[in-house]
Amino acid sequence: MAREFSKVAVVGLGTMGAGIVEVFARNGIDVVAIEVDEAAVDKGRGVLQHSTDRAVSRGKLSTDDQAALHSRVHFTSSMDDVADCQLVIEAVPEHLDLKKEVFAKLDAVVGPDAILATNTSSLSVTEIAVATSNPKRVVGMHFFNPAPVLQFVEVIRTVVTEDEVFEDVKALAQRLGKRPVVVGDKAGFIANALLFGYLNHAVAMFESKYASREDIDAAMKLGCGYPMGPLALMDLIGLDTAYEILDTMYKQGRDRLHAPSPILKQMVSAGLKGRKSGRGFYTYAEPGSSQLVDDALTPTTQAQGGGVEPRAVRTVGVVGSGTMATGIVEVFAKAGYDVTYVTRSQPKVDAVTAAVTKSLEKAVQRGKLTEEDRDEALTHLTGSTSLEDLATVDLVIEAVVEDLAVKRALFENLDEICKPGAVLATTTSSLPVVECAAATSRPQDVVGMHFFNPAQVMRLVEVVHTVSTAPDVVATAQDVCARVGKHVVTCGDRSGFIVNALLFPYLNDAVKMLEASYASADDIDTAMKTGCGLPMGPFELLDVVGLDVALAIQRELYLEFRERGFAPAPLLEHLVTAGYLGRKTGRGFRTYA
Repeated sequence: MAREFSKVAVVGLGTMGAGIVEVFARNGIDVVAIEVDEAAVDKGRGVLQHSTDRAVSRGKLSTDDQAALHSRVHFTSSMDDVADCQLVIEAVPEHLDLKKEVFAKLDAVVGPDAILATNTSSLSVTEIAVATSNPKRVVGMHFFNPAPVLQFVEVIRTVVTEDEVFEDVKALAQRLGKRPVVVGDKAGFIANALLFGYLNHAVAMFESKYASREDIDAAMKLGCGYPMGPLALMDLIGLDTAYEILDTMYKQGRDRLHAPSPILKQMVSAGLKGRKSGRGFYTYAEPGSSQLVDDALTPTTQAQGGGVEPRAVRTVGVVGSGTMATGIVEVFAKAGYDVTYVTRSQPKVDAVTAAVTKSLEKAVQRGKLTEEDRDEALTHLTGSTSLEDLATVDLVIEAVVEDLAVKRALFENLDEICKPGAVLATTTSSLPVVECAAATSRPQDVVGMHFFNPAQVMRLVEVVHTVSTAPDVVATAQDVCARVGKHVVTCGDRSGFIVNALLFPYLNDAVKMLEASYASADDIDTAMKTGCGLPMGPFELLDVVGLDVALAIQRELYLEFRERGFAPAPLLEHLVTAGYLGRKTGRGFRTYA
């Protein structure tokens, strides 16, 4: 039978600590809220007041419930006031020596049956525990910010934590309306171990000037449905906090991908710590504000295309008959471009026509398109089985199979057929664009235009320039995408571009975590969805994408960067070899009906 907690204490009343106080008080538990001195106590009281005032103003808390909540909280600067508490949670800054000092003091004050918990997000719970005379009663209880809102809690058990202690804390988390996930004492636990590798990679991408901060953030928001871009999220977390977490993870695991990007330390040393200091990767109206203000890196109206005049595009050719090709045909036809689409056979031409017609009709039925616009779009369609019919178009977009030999052969043909000055684009998601360009006598006219599936729905397009691509060709791709209602991000010709280069190493890390039996697929998915607000957990997403597709992309990334941490997880290789490819085969990381 799990213990009933009626009185707890929280040490440290910053944003996180005050949030934890609110969680307990909301659930009818008396809380002793402790800070180092009276000034810090007043500040913590203010944080709690502000949070509950906001809840009242939004109709999520009544004034009577707010008064009752505050009546359950006793603010103090004396550690002696925790003497009769059944559980104490430490939420002081992420410094091991400070946490050990706090635990040593608590150990001397609380009763022999009291549980001591740390809210650390990355430090060793075991090292903190050994600062006490009874490490068996020490456990990790890692809440996520904002604690009153986010459901996820990581419960960390060390090799010496008593089973009863761990079970009591897990049951308490459930009583608080949280979704606890149990993990071992490893730096970063689940959520941070996966999240911060991804964030660090995004920082390195920005540091190398591969893409702008705005494009990196927009790519992950629009391409993956993430609630925030990685650099904006770093600013919210705090660059100093992020640096400490990464540094701790690197020192424990020696994974080079967790070694903090050098620019992080430079920014922290310069006082650029994110929102809390008013400046990080972005600049804010004032410290603590979420309002962005323009700075030297903010793109100007001339930035798109670098001020270069784009080429005129009135007619578009699309090669391919798959889902992506069909979606691109629809996008351009709806935008008023005359589109000639070429497939290998007449039945495939008819299939594309039927698919576009059906999609447009569904849009009419849902009120997203008028009948007149549907009929107008259909007048712009011309199907063909001959590449020769692309001789006069201004832009050709190939969307054939992801096979370099096939794409190179196609670009050789397009080079011979298309008129001088025509822009030749590839929708490849992982192959080198320059290989397609090298197959032609006009590499300056070749560019990547990576649409996301389904093209008629997803707003993002990655425009990819090679070392040979002419500036006006980049400008043309950007201009055309903007005209068809897409959000353009621009980057160089590197494996994975922006989205896949950030997404798939994170997915691969999740597979490695599962492979190491550190946590279950369900717990890892729960951690990333409820703890980080991602639309899908990594294993849900892998099963949707297809494990064979994920493996192929990960292999390309590994071949390009030769980064040991990018090597595909053996478990992923084995599942693909066994034919377990995800939803499309009925079995991947999970089994489907």
